[in-house]
Amino acid sequence: MAGHIPQSSTPAGGPDRVTVYAWLVFALSFGLLISDYMARQVLNAVFPLLKAEWSLSDAQLGLLSGIVAIMVGVLTVPLSLAADRWGRVRSLTLMAILWSLATLLCAVAKDFGTMLIGRALVGIGEAAYGSVGIAVVISVFPARLRATLSAAFMAGGSFGQILGVAIGGAIAASHGWRTAFAAIGIAGLVLGVLYPIIVRERRIRALAGGPALASRVAERIPLRALVGNRSIRLAYLASGLQLFAAGALPAWLPSYFNRYYHLPVDKAGSLAAVLLLVCAAGMILCGMLSDRIARERAELKIALAIGYSLGTALCLTLALLLPPGLPQLILLGAAMFLVAGTVGPVGAMVANLTPLAIHGSAFATLTLANNLIGLAPGPILTGRIADAIGLADAFRLLPVPCLLAGLTYAVMRRSYLTDLAVCRGQATG
Repeated sequence: MAGHIPQSSTPAGGPDRVTVYAWLVFALSFGLLISDYMARQVLNAVFPLLKAEWSLSDAQLGLLSGIVAIMVGVLTVPLSLAADRWGRVRSLTLMAILWSLATLLCAVAKDFGTMLIGRALVGIGEAAYGSVGIAVVISVFPARLRATLSAAFMAGGSFGQILGVAIGGAIAASHGWRTAFAAIGIAGLVLGVLYPIIVRERRIRALAGGPALASRVAERIPLRALVGNRSIRLAYLASGLQLFAAGALPAWLPSYFNRYYHLPVDKAGSLAAVLLLVCAAGMILCGMLSDRIARERAELKIALAIGYSLGTALCLTLALLLPPGLPQLILLGAAMFLVAGTVGPVGAMVANLTPLAIHGSAFATLTLANNLIGLAPGPILTGRIADAIGLADAFRLLPVPCLLAGLTYAVMRRSYLTDLAVCRGQATG
């Protein structure tokens, strides 16, 4: 389909203006997402300590990291559907309490099996937070800010990874890895208790258009709308492929710096945290660029996603051809800036290609694809490959899924405008 669709013709929804309460909802939801990823990432900061204390292989370490994403991938859709019906705020609160208690269980784990159970429970608690949380956030903001908000909100995951690695590594180096888990678990519990006191379900629904309207619309929309067109299916696939590297790198960078740069645990964690900060900045800035450039031409979101994917592959390839040192770090930083840049554009695409009333379930489906295709197998397969050929050589395979993601986005470009027009017609029909 030739031509372009202006921003005003994309599916809308939500309030017409930004309110102070909307920013408060964003801040608290963002804070919980940071807690979510701190609980997830603190493990990766203490990989060297666990490997030495329990004599674990890289495959076992990868499983401890990847089990969280597996549980998220398996449970995100059913738990998100339940949250849409039971109440998103209430569900988010219970999720936060569960992953925090599970993190405290990890703090007292005596062996690999107990730690694996604790990490699985962390994944159950986190399963639907990303999808339900972003659905809450975008429901209280105007539709024109979707890519920016999707990117900024999900960047909370990167900030959580940064803090989980930096704080977890620092605490572990001075007070032991158990204290690191305990501190992060307690912080999550505090936020989980505060969230429902300030964020109220009824007020959120009023901003989004009212509970009566939402329920009537939801009753008329079949769940097959979640995968109802070619573009949305390709968006799920491409997003998951790109996030394979985005899952592997945060999990294994602290170990990479420990082994190849010969840094102690706390300094390796601090260096990895710097690159994760670059990743978070890239996620936000790439989302903002998407909203700005694609304001009048919706198909440019896909062109940007292609650029982010291929750029990641190129930077990673060049970085891993170099020996450890400053040039390699610069190229790794460039790759980290781009690796999650697709999150904002894809979030906007998913929101625009699905009805407003099922956005929670749509983002749950996106989360399912991201985790089962990318975030779960990324650290697990990288660990298994590292056992066979070494971590550095395992890293050299990471550009492959990024190239496949770029190809998938290119295929999606052929149908995106047509599917977008159909969705707009259904929304106004």
